[in-house]
Amino acid sequence: MPDPLKTRHSTTSPTRWVVCLCAEWCGTCRDYRAVFEQAMLDHPDMRFVWLDIEDQADLVGEVDVETFPTLLIADDQAIRFAGPLMPHPGTLSRLLDSLPATGPAVSSADPAFKGLLQTLQRSSP
Repeated sequence: MPDPLKTRHSTTSPTRWVVCLCAEWCGTCRDYRAVFEQAMLDHPDMRFVWLDIEDQADLVGEVDVETFPTLLIADDQAIRFAGPLMPHPGTLSRLLDSLPATGPAVSSADPAFKGLLQTLQRSSP
């Protein structure tokens, strides 16, 4: 997978971020990586970031990951999804296709997710 902060995305619409928080030691995460990469190919208008919570702890910040894989899906206006996701190819695809471009934010999301998103936005090219 390419450098996590140098992923393809559209510059003509608000940026939708799809961030997967995983760990190299996690077998489920290793298996899920191919699913995540396929989703990146299927959704070229979104920015995909694969973050190893240990190797990239400086980016992850205060986010507490208890279950792998954990996803953060957000755009310039709000967090749209934050939490663990079943590591099944169809689940990620359905989730990405079902999230509205606008609408309510996830109000129960850990505030640390917002900090992570801000860090990624500042770090992106």
